[in-house]
Amino acid sequence: MVSKVYSAALQGLDAMVVTVEVDNFEGGGNAKFTIVGLPDNAVKESQERVQSALRVNGYKMPNKSVVVNLAPADMRKEGSGFDLPMAISVMLSCEFLMIECPERFMFVGELGLDGTILPVKGVLPISIKARELGYEALFVPAENAREAAVVNRLKVYGVSHLNDIVAFFSGMSTLEPTVVNAREEFYSQMFTFPYDFDEVKGQENVKRAFEVAAAGGHNIILVGSPGCGKSMMAKRLPSILPPLTLSESLETTQIHSIAGKLQRDTSLISQRPFRSPHHTISDVALVGGGNLFMPGEICLAHNGVLFMDELPEFNRSVLETLRQPLEDRIITISRARYNLTLPCSFMLVASMNPCPCGYHHHPTRRCVCTPAQIQRYMNKISGPLMDRIDIQVEVESVPFEDIAKAPKGESSSAIRERVLKARQIQEHRFQGQKGIHCNAQMTTSQLQKYVQLDDQALNLLRTAMRKFNLSARAYDRILKVSRTIADLEGTADVQSHHIAEAIGYRNLDRDNWVE
Repeated sequence: MVSKVYSAALQGLDAMVVTVEVDNFEGGGNAKFTIVGLPDNAVKESQERVQSALRVNGYKMPNKSVVVNLAPADMRKEGSGFDLPMAISVMLSCEFLMIECPERFMFVGELGLDGTILPVKGVLPISIKARELGYEALFVPAENAREAAVVNRLKVYGVSHLNDIVAFFSGMSTLEPTVVNAREEFYSQMFTFPYDFDEVKGQENVKRAFEVAAAGGHNIILVGSPGCGKSMMAKRLPSILPPLTLSESLETTQIHSIAGKLQRDTSLISQRPFRSPHHTISDVALVGGGNLFMPGEICLAHNGVLFMDELPEFNRSVLETLRQPLEDRIITISRARYNLTLPCSFMLVASMNPCPCGYHHHPTRRCVCTPAQIQRYMNKISGPLMDRIDIQVEVESVPFEDIAKAPKGESSSAIRERVLKARQIQEHRFQGQKGIHCNAQMTTSQLQKYVQLDDQALNLLRTAMRKFNLSARAYDRILKVSRTIADLEGTADVQSHHIAEAIGYRNLDRDNWVE
């Protein structure tokens, strides 16, 4: 008897329906269990898990050969999520179970040897696909139920054991669909952060730079000696960024679901991601890919922050892979088995020491590096990559006396209010312009349209370009940042003091910085 059960396979951020067909027939005394349809090793090993789960729970397989086909047969099947649909389809084929209209249901889950149903990756995109195609219900592992139940107009049943499904379809017990009030949970956790800027004493110029970066979506790099607070302040950046929208949250949650990074009992990610990879990370781990596709750190940072501490310590080839994603905000991964385009719109926050010893420009400690060593250290970051970082800030160590006497700083909520007002101005400005949401994304033609300088501001910019011998790449960056500073003030025109502040954020472009 041939039976059919429906499941799904992941293709990048999307899911595709997979039909799990099972046929059993007389094997002539040589019963075999065969899986076809381009299964990977994890799928091939399903045979042992399925047979053990059925045997332990009293379902004795007949002395027949079993063929499992995963259709479409030309698409590679990966992972352990096909265990449950295979077991259900085998039971239907062997008449251990009867399901009326099985085409109304979709199944996904990994089986333990005793029939326990274990969690799998990528349940959210599968749930979205099930609703899109009109399935009545989706059966998932109990630990994945809240994640899948974010999708409305679809019954999601969280099951813990194979016998739960048998009892449900046999009418021996009932299952209650998992219900999640995603909007309520999303909004209730939106403004709960582990870190706050009011804990930072001093460093007012750096906090101001972070405010400007958050308001315009600008990439930022912090240069300072060890222990001056670069990492501490970077971790607080998400607390002043605009909150995620529901659509952004859903897209971000999908990526983390596929990567298996969602915490248990999480439905929707309500705060912008903050990813901080170690400097030993590989190219593939950063951008994504591999034999079995896995989103990289830049995709996991989508709609959030990618923090790269000690930037010059990263491998040069790893840093160069950031150039295209920073510009296009998408990454195209081409491998022998797949070709995928993934979103990766993130803010890059980087930090570094000013020199190999770490104490160049330090007010009290002597630097032992030569100018050539400092230049060689700075050259580890290529010009094209530095070109994509709008704000460059020197972070100075705060003296003990100032730390002891400094009052509590301004809270993140107060800073976030100003950031939100500036972002609202930008939303109105770029309304109807696809792919442009903040000042950092402006093109050259848009800069000419939205940044009109008067004579005083133009003269100031011209003088600074000549005096500090600023590179040509600094010109557009200064204009973008000055536009954001003007938005924070609520002024329509970019004025000379806006230009002056933006020039102050181009420290590393100056010829005399190494001296």
